[in-house]
Amino acid sequence: MLSSAEIARGSQGAVKFLLRDVSAPFHFDNTLEGCLRSFRVMILVAPIYAFVRVIEYMQVNVAADPGQIVLVEGLRYVVEWLLYPVIFHEIARRRGWLDRFPRYIAALNWSNLPQIILLLVAESVAALAPPIATPLLLALQVVFFYWFMMVTRLGLGVTWLLASILLVVNWVPSYFLSILVNRFLEVSFG
Repeated sequence: MLSSAEIARGSQGAVKFLLRDVSAPFHFDNTLEGCLRSFRVMILVAPIYAFVRVIEYMQVNVAADPGQIVLVEGLRYVVEWLLYPVIFHEIARRRGWLDRFPRYIAALNWSNLPQIILLLVAESVAALAPPIATPLLLALQVVFFYWFMMVTRLGLGVTWLLASILLVVNWVPSYFLSILVNRFLEVSFG
């Protein structure tokens, strides 16, 4: 499991990306072992993610039974976590970025921890104050997009344009996965 020192270091590095600190990438090992170890954050984040999903499902109508929801959301969680690293590996291979791949993916994995905590707070506030829900969650999505782009810019040393393209490569499959999950579970808003 991850030690408290690793969690503190990874979280601090992740937040430094948001603050545009050029030292942020050096909080993460640029080794295959460090990259693979960063996937343990997935286990750390899972209970918080589950709680966020419970809050979200309390605000919608769902035709599926709770067992189906748990199974589908569990699969969605794993697929979303692994999809971009798999896609990006091919991009990195073609662009000659494999030497930066481990640190970059580790930084993205660690960024999920502070991001899910922010999402939990925002979803909780949105559930308690529906009039501000949409603007709050949209603003948070902008912060997450910016965060991803800063990890990409500082972690890979690329331009804003390339960071934007990689953001789209990351976001579009996740968006379509959300649509598929909502259709399969027959989620209706309102």
